[in-house]
Amino acid sequence: MTKFLHSIGSSSINSISTLGEIFIFFWRALVAALMPPYNYKLLLEQMYEIGYKSISIVIVSATAIGMVMVIQMAWGFERFGAKLLVGPVVTLSFVRELGPVVTSLLVGGRVGSGITAEIGSMKVTEQIDAIKTLGADPIKKLVAPRLLASIITFPLLAIISNLAGIGGSIIIAALDLNISPTLFISSMKGWVFLDDVMTGISKTLFFGIIVAITGCYVGMKADGGTQGVGRATTKTVVVALLLIIISDFLLSKLFVIFVYD
Repeated sequence: MTKFLHSIGSSSINSISTLGEIFIFFWRALVAALMPPYNYKLLLEQMYEIGYKSISIVIVSATAIGMVMVIQMAWGFERFGAKLLVGPVVTLSFVRELGPVVTSLLVGGRVGSGITAEIGSMKVTEQIDAIKTLGADPIKKLVAPRLLASIITFPLLAIISNLAGIGGSIIIAALDLNISPTLFISSMKGWVFLDDVMTGISKTLFFGIIVAITGCYVGMKADGGTQGVGRATTKTVVVALLLIIISDFLLSKLFVIFVYD
């Protein structure tokens, strides 16, 4: 019993200590990102890597999900003569949840692993130590651009995802249900509002922070050579995606209380 309680206590203390380190790491990165001097070249490079290179996977996945949603819902709604509700329900599902969350999960897995692999490789090859030796701040040079780029690009990718998903829904509704695009769009009136769109997009700000900070923090802690980098990359993907799902629940609950009611 003593060993059991000791292990629980040690795990709790380590978890609290790690959370404290992550919060301090995030605060330092945020201050470094907001304080001059600004390196716009690094920011644009990261926006290209995180945002532009993720557009194709976002469009393809969102379009496919939108089509599947229409097919699945039409089967049930048509039995009750509510075929025209497919448009509003699919659109509302996309702008509130599917667009932001699916985009963040897909991009988060791709971006988070890439950030950790890059920074982890620099850590195990002592390049980060060399940056410190030259008098530069690794957080300012490596973390801040990735944090800002994630905050900027994740909402933009969510908007693209929403448009692609709704576009796919319109296409399959016209082909399978004989619902014209005009009727599909007009059926959304009175169902989908600006608040629904903005709450979904605002979630991605937090998701972007989670992915960037997790990837950078785990990468900075990587050790053990190439095997250590591989373990760190896997850890980043698992932790980041899990945190996105948990934070999505918490944010959705807050929006239901303060926005939708």
